[in-house]
Amino acid sequence: MAKTRTIGIAAHIDAGKTTLTERILFVAGRIHRQGEVHDGQATMDYMEEERARGITITSAATNIEWDGHRIQIIDTPGHVDFTAEVERSLRVLDGAIAVFCGVGGVEAQSEAVWRQANAYRVPRLCFINKLDRPGADFHRAVESIRLRLGARPLVLQLPIGEGADFHAVIDLVSWRELDFQSGRHSFEVRPIAPERLAEAEVERHRLLEALADVSDPILHEVVEGRIPDAELLRNEIRTATIRCAATPVLCGSALRDIGIPPILDAVCDYLPSPAEAEPARGTRAGSGEELIRACDPEGPLAALAFKTLWDPNGDLTFLRVYSGTLRAGDMAYNPRLRREERVGRMYRMHASRREPVAAAAAGDIVAVVGLKRTRTGDTLCPRGEPIVLEAIDFPEPVISCAVAPRISRDAERLGIALAALEREDPTFRQRFDAETGETVISGMGELHLEIAVSRIAREHRIDVEVGPPQVAYRRTIEGSCDVEGRLVKQTGGHGQFAVVRMRFEATGGTEVEFEDRTAGGVVPREYIPAVEHGIRLRANRRGEPPLVGFRAILVDGRYHEVDSSEIAFEAAAAMALDEALRRMTVTILEPVMRMQILAPEECLGSILGDLHARRAEINDVSHEGPTSVIRGRAPLAELARYTTDLRSMTGGRGTSNLEPAGYAPVPASIAATLAAASPRTPGGRNRRAS
Repeated sequence: MAKTRTIGIAAHIDAGKTTLTERILFVAGRIHRQGEVHDGQATMDYMEEERARGITITSAATNIEWDGHRIQIIDTPGHVDFTAEVERSLRVLDGAIAVFCGVGGVEAQSEAVWRQANAYRVPRLCFINKLDRPGADFHRAVESIRLRLGARPLVLQLPIGEGADFHAVIDLVSWRELDFQSGRHSFEVRPIAPERLAEAEVERHRLLEALADVSDPILHEVVEGRIPDAELLRNEIRTATIRCAATPVLCGSALRDIGIPPILDAVCDYLPSPAEAEPARGTRAGSGEELIRACDPEGPLAALAFKTLWDPNGDLTFLRVYSGTLRAGDMAYNPRLRREERVGRMYRMHASRREPVAAAAAGDIVAVVGLKRTRTGDTLCPRGEPIVLEAIDFPEPVISCAVAPRISRDAERLGIALAALEREDPTFRQRFDAETGETVISGMGELHLEIAVSRIAREHRIDVEVGPPQVAYRRTIEGSCDVEGRLVKQTGGHGQFAVVRMRFEATGGTEVEFEDRTAGGVVPREYIPAVEHGIRLRANRRGEPPLVGFRAILVDGRYHEVDSSEIAFEAAAAMALDEALRRMTVTILEPVMRMQILAPEECLGSILGDLHARRAEINDVSHEGPTSVIRGRAPLAELARYTTDLRSMTGGRGTSNLEPAGYAPVPASIAATLAAASPRTPGGRNRRAS
């Protein structure tokens, strides 16, 4: 276990994560031919959508051997729309490599990834990539890590050469130069050149000063005026990294094969083994008592399901085993389901390739077939020692669209495909809107939904039509009135007779309330439910927005011993509500979203102007360092494409969180437009907006 590392590679899109992973696999001998992202041949981008678009969409796992260590690697997406893949990967990692572009430095998604890693206390290494590009500036990139991420960078390497001339690095720990000009991935080790010695000494002094702030042994050496030896430096850098007190920084160019072996050495030297990482914490199922599971293969089983992949032959469930040992064929207890499931075949994954294993011990990441009901975030444990591990928090979807099959007979297959995507991706949601008759899918951005639709066509062979979802309006009434609903029909034989006298009152709420105030049997008890049913049916008549926020009070009525029936009283109640709507003021209500927006302070003016144009109500603007936090409410109808527009206004650095906040009256001008444009807006002579 001491020779095991479980790491992820994460960063902003186009920082070079997948290229770095590809070079790592090649250097470690895991693959024998390097693929390129731009050619659609990268090993870890195995989905057709990934290869066609040249981006990483889903996290992929692999494992390598390096210097006697087994390293489990998860390559994660960089696009903000797929932040859930990063979130669930970081939840199960013991360490991570954060990749930064040497030109762009810290970018928008880099900040998001860093915040996620902070939340899970994941130790990190930084790799400044693409230093061969024109405009690359290593020191500027390091400073952006310090300022924008609030990190304490420990610069362990310095680049030699700029742009196309970049070919070597100075290793400040071993006090040597590593020259990569000799061939792909191989390098020459030599003493530091005299002309670069002064710069190296200045940077080593800065490294020792930064490390002395978090390491007493290094502080003692610095005070005594001594230069710590390489072994002491490595030990103290490792200790500070595992404590998340500091972050080592290395540099290179993955595309040109510069700096790859040193980053693997740093993973082994500075990142923790499963036994050194923080132990798994959870609660006892049923009692809520806090429990800790140490990383012990002989201990009770504690495994977290962090990812599900749809497969026509049986879904794959990815597990991180924190304690105990899990074997193929075992029965494992799921506290959420309160039942056991049998573990089927078990695999170590190399991108899409499956390598069968018989067992997985503490510290391992494996994929399992056979867990039919286990979902992302579930815990597997023994029935006799149940534990619920800390769950994974996923952001709520921020954008929606309506989908429908082009061929009506594909409706059932579409439902199955959407359910499979929902099982895979916790930030993808699907629902049927009974008010609009649409199937609505929701996700983290336009690209997220576009790829979901493309996967439905490519993997499930279903053609779908996509459109913006309709806004589900509602209606309510103002004031109160007394009306009578009368149904008297005689057609020979049994007729229909029912009379109800009712009072309708606005409540200001979102429900339909019913109250019976009759006395003396003027309406028999068996007909009272029919009156309520008639009111509720009429309030939710198909083709019109539901009527809400009122109380219907049955005051009086009449019946006939022969001609009265439940159907007659239902109809009379509906007629009473129709009459009330003709007499009362009807207001159209629209759904309103509560919003929280995080964006750079310099973008505040343009964001507030845009929100004003969207009829938003701003409740609070505060500042957290260089970030502005805007809180308020805005109509859902005005928020189409808002996530995309916000990213455009902020250079990709702005994020928004939207959640339903109820309904509010539509302004009069908007209500008139809605009434003219849509048959679904309410009828009635007195329609107006408050």
